[in-house]
Amino acid sequence: MGKVDLKVELLRYTPVPEEVIAMGAKLCYTSSDLDDLKTGIEEKDQGPFVNKLLDMGHLSPVEHASFTFGIEGVSRSLLAQITRHRIASFSVKSQRYVSEQSEKKGGFNYIIPPKIMELGPEMVAEYEKQMETMQGWYDFWIEKLGDKGESSNEDARFILPNAAETKMIVTMNARELLHFFSLRCCNRAQWEIRDLAREMLRLVKEVSPNLFRSAGPGCLRGPCPEGKFTCGKIKEVREEFLV
Repeated sequence: MGKVDLKVELLRYTPVPEEVIAMGAKLCYTSSDLDDLKTGIEEKDQGPFVNKLLDMGHLSPVEHASFTFGIEGVSRSLLAQITRHRIASFSVKSQRYVSEQSEKKGGFNYIIPPKIMELGPEMVAEYEKQMETMQGWYDFWIEKLGDKGESSNEDARFILPNAAETKMIVTMNARELLHFFSLRCCNRAQWEIRDLAREMLRLVKEVSPNLFRSAGPGCLRGPCPEGKFTCGKIKEVREEFLV
């Protein structure tokens, strides 16, 4: 049991994603047939095809590329947020089949919000004490429910907090990723999912720079979509993302 930090890895992705997307663009906008596409598209031509699609807002060919991430060190609170992105696939560590009992697994790990960390060691110690109390409640109910594995875990888990850590594998196609980044890289997004989104964006930019060249908050491409709730830092945000 203890504090854990965010960890994100790009586990798999469509091989040569920009070529696959460029194939879709070539089929749409030229007289090419399947035999032409099977020969592939030279790397120097892939970027212009991808850029044309993005500039036109023609994003259906972008859906042919997908990316799979392994994620650790995030809270159950984040899980409730990220699963609102429905054009995605999720595999999540189960609190039913995986015990969080201190005697068997060392207890549940948890996330400490940065604002609590900023309050100093005394407040962090109080937070950790509260997590230990909840661990005791969980262990208590596991015992009272007979310590029967999943049939006990599934009810004892109701006592666990949103802070409890979870792990997941997430797959999104590139179009959904662009939408995800536009919402979750925003300064107004909750800090945890914002940190996750920015790390995911960093990883995909490394393997597909043209596709994600202008990915990020909605204000990169026009006025702030948050309206009166804007953070007021469009210039700073554009300097950060459009490098």
